[in-house]
Amino acid sequence: MGWFSRPSSVWWGFAVVHLYFLGWMMSFVIHGDAFSDTEQYRTWAMAGYDPGDREGEISPWVYPVLAQIPILLAGIAGHGPYLLVWTLIITVLNALGLVCLTRGRRGEQGVAPAWWWLFFTVFLGYLSFARVEGIAAPIVLVGLLYASERPVLGSVLLSIATWIKVWPAAVLFALFIACRQRLQVVAAGVAVTAAVVLGTYLSGGLPRIADFLVNQGERGMQLEATFSTPWVWLSVFDVAGARMADNVAINSTEVYGPGAEVVAFLMQPLLVLAVLVGAVLLVRALRRGAEREELFYEGALMMTTIFIVFNKVGSPQFMIWLAPVVVAGLVHDWQRWRTPAALLMGIAVTTFVIYPLFYTPLIHAHPVMAAVLTTRNVLLVVLLWWSVQRVAQLHRVPARSAQLATA
Repeated sequence: MGWFSRPSSVWWGFAVVHLYFLGWMMSFVIHGDAFSDTEQYRTWAMAGYDPGDREGEISPWVYPVLAQIPILLAGIAGHGPYLLVWTLIITVLNALGLVCLTRGRRGEQGVAPAWWWLFFTVFLGYLSFARVEGIAAPIVLVGLLYASERPVLGSVLLSIATWIKVWPAAVLFALFIACRQRLQVVAAGVAVTAAVVLGTYLSGGLPRIADFLVNQGERGMQLEATFSTPWVWLSVFDVAGARMADNVAINSTEVYGPGAEVVAFLMQPLLVLAVLVGAVLLVRALRRGAEREELFYEGALMMTTIFIVFNKVGSPQFMIWLAPVVVAGLVHDWQRWRTPAALLMGIAVTTFVIYPLFYTPLIHAHPVMAAVLTTRNVLLVVLLWWSVQRVAQLHRVPARSAQLATA
């Protein structure tokens, strides 16, 4: 294991993994094609994000406004090489994340977590290289790594990531509760948001800045969502007219059947309630004297998992949200974070079986794939339970490391 414990060895692993996915994407590029969601990104980029008279031909915008930057940047070389440029952008961001893991004060401490991240990418790279999550995840990782010592910088990075994809708000929420410098953290987030709003106003897009919220509001229960599992099995056994069908307007597959619409309506308030319960647990742990750095990482995992489990959207790329938190947790305390790391790797493997391997049988209600999806969703619930238990058990302990933002 000597060679694998060296920071330089991780870069060889990084090269192998990323060259593989670059080769995979090139198999599409040489034919002028894109892969998965990058086809939609390319359509947006070529249209300049202004559907105009083409509304109905182009899917509505479903991301926060800063996601336009990498999507537009990937189109700088034109239609044909779009996927190549997109893949290179994500590769560069991943490389920056790896630098932060294996250089400076972390040094060898970040090597094992970096290897874990690479193995995770082997399974979910087909998603992370084809989704906006692949842009946001390395930014969140860097924000997590710096937040414990420089919370304002962490808040800036996490706020930027939130304006690319909403889920980093879960990490920001944990940082706000755990950090001593709350006012500075909030001010940094407000400053980023103000800059985004100003830039959107100057570009003439302010009336559409909230489109990502409006366009998501009337979605039904997506096939892979945790709470959709009962309707998946009703569809498998053809009970009470339950079925899976495409929502063409937003390019997703949803479940339909008795009570599905009611549950879809209730999911938003249920998610809000779950977030509030999570916040109460974090505040309770803080008042019991929990170590702030540990509380931040445990809280980030709990809040991010809540965002997934209680979401009526359950796209497979959501599993990427958890990776930066687990990697940062492994850097913080390898022994303590082995359990969530193992659970998330199981989630990655089952998600890989679902997509890209056998997604078509799943949407056609194949019982084996329904069982795989159910296993993945059970693992998510177990991960949430583990994180809730960890936060509930946190209390005053002898200091093992510098607390979050003690300066």
